[in-house]
Amino acid sequence: MKNLLNSVRLFGNVGGDPMVMQFDSGNKLAKWSLATHEKKKNVKGELLDDAQWHNLIAWGSLATMVEDYVKKGMKLSIEGKLAYRRYTNKDGEEKQVTEVIVKDILLVEKKIQREEEIETDDSEDMPF
Repeated sequence: MKNLLNSVRLFGNVGGDPMVMQFDSGNKLAKWSLATHEKKKNVKGELLDDAQWHNLIAWGSLATMVEDYVKKGMKLSIEGKLAYRRYTNKDGEEKQVTEVIVKDILLVEKKIQREEEIETDDSEDMPF
């Protein structure tokens, strides 16, 4: 249960192509956004889309995988943990950012494409 202390799972759409940085040490960092959607009814009974945007970060080999495969508009399922950090912007204002440090990614879009490719194979070529 100790892993549940700070655990986040999200399923959504990638908001833009990831930004990847490589440091002098050789370590990589990938940053991108993910939108999750929830349908809600307002007081008039109208169905509304409530979108939440999440800042995601991946390090190391996971950042390389993100760089190679994650693209804007893809559907992803991620697991990670919340992190908060403060910084001072160029105008001298102190800001706080909430980010999800990603530990695992499931490329839902890739899986769907692979299943579609299998379904379009001609069964007439099969020897049995």
